[in-house]
Amino acid sequence: MKRSLAAHSASIPDKRPLPGAVSAPGCLPEAGGSAFAGVDEAVWIEVIHKMDEVYNDLLQYEVVLEEKNAALEDSQQFIESVLASMSDILIVCNRHGAIDEVNDSLRRFIGQDEGELRGRPVCELFADEASRQRARDFFSAARPATVQDCELRIMGRDGSPLPVSLNCTPRLSGTGKLVGMVLTGRPVGELRRAYHALRQAHEDLKRTQQQLLQAEKMASLGRLVAGVAHELNNPISFVLGNVLAIRRHTARLQTYLEAVHSAPGERTPELEDLRQELRIDRILQDINPLLDGMTEGAERTRDIVDGLKRFSAIDRRADQAFNLAAVVGRAVRWVARSGRRDFSVEVDLPSELPVIGSSGQMQQVLMNIVQNACDATAGCAAPRLEISAEQCDAVIILRFADNGPGITEANLARLFDPFFTTKPVGQGTGLGLSISYGIVEGHGGRLEAANRPQGGALFTLSLPLAPR
Repeated sequence: MKRSLAAHSASIPDKRPLPGAVSAPGCLPEAGGSAFAGVDEAVWIEVIHKMDEVYNDLLQYEVVLEEKNAALEDSQQFIESVLASMSDILIVCNRHGAIDEVNDSLRRFIGQDEGELRGRPVCELFADEASRQRARDFFSAARPATVQDCELRIMGRDGSPLPVSLNCTPRLSGTGKLVGMVLTGRPVGELRRAYHALRQAHEDLKRTQQQLLQAEKMASLGRLVAGVAHELNNPISFVLGNVLAIRRHTARLQTYLEAVHSAPGERTPELEDLRQELRIDRILQDINPLLDGMTEGAERTRDIVDGLKRFSAIDRRADQAFNLAAVVGRAVRWVARSGRRDFSVEVDLPSELPVIGSSGQMQQVLMNIVQNACDATAGCAAPRLEISAEQCDAVIILRFADNGPGITEANLARLFDPFFTTKPVGQGTGLGLSISYGIVEGHGGRLEAANRPQGGALFTLSLPLAPR
């Protein structure tokens, strides 16, 4: 443009006289005859100045235009980079439904180039007739309305229909006239995965909250049981002490009575009749069995209190040597007392199974396994649990085999997960096996579950043997 303006400026007639022209004082010569005759030189100078002003204005306009063109190119590059970075698909259509522009996300999604898509009806992108008809409806009205979260099926790059959640918004000109529609959307698969992840996080949060609540309840229960066990020790000790004192006193009284009745001259008929009437001989015979029963009951209560103390993990030290066989017997007795009477437990263990750890925590594990076997065999005609043991190198292996229905394959993988239970609501927390698994791992052992070939579940508990 600068060169053209310069050429135009150079084409202006100069002030040299033309050949054969008559020059007047103070006037420019005529050009091409008499067209410029009588024009004053000042007029020509003013014209030239005006031309210079116009030329300068054009130069300024050109600079401004170049600046605006540069800004326009920057804006266009910015918009293109934004469209290329979008993960959502974008389709810009005219008011007849033909495609004007698409972004890279859609091209990757359907596997077609922009040249193949430009000018095509947008309804051809969809996989089924229902989706195509719904897309036509976007453009059928004279003044289309905004559509939110409309799920349609687009033909993917491999030819398979893919569900997409679309939003459709009218595109207006500067004067408010409808010029087309803008469709944006996201594959529903991504939305579902995001929703699934959100739901999974929510479930994990709920389980964690329940676990914390259950842990607090278990801790409160443990403190309560420990307090009750401690308080019961005093009356039990009092009863046992009194029974021993009564036993000593009874022996002395019995000796005295025998001496009285066997002394010469003391066995009068009245005394014999009174002895028969009061049944002194029967009382003397019953005293020892009664005292034995009281002693047995008090000792049994003391064992129960001791079990409560162990169950409440008062013995928190996990480095004590104990006999695992005795703990198994104690766990079986506890479950048998509270379980069904027809539940049979066959125990085939050596008399000594020395291990290192916490007998109270291990009793909790064993009681849980035995109780689960009792619950699993509830529908059997003759519920039975077989407990056996073997020693392999420096490891003790306990096996708990029941004759129940066994464990399904789907549940085997989740059996030791926290809060997983197959029991009805209100009958199980799903924490027993999870806690047991952690306790066994803390003792350096393993707890495994499987199904027996002949039917029923098989739990295997492996613990390291105590060093001799």
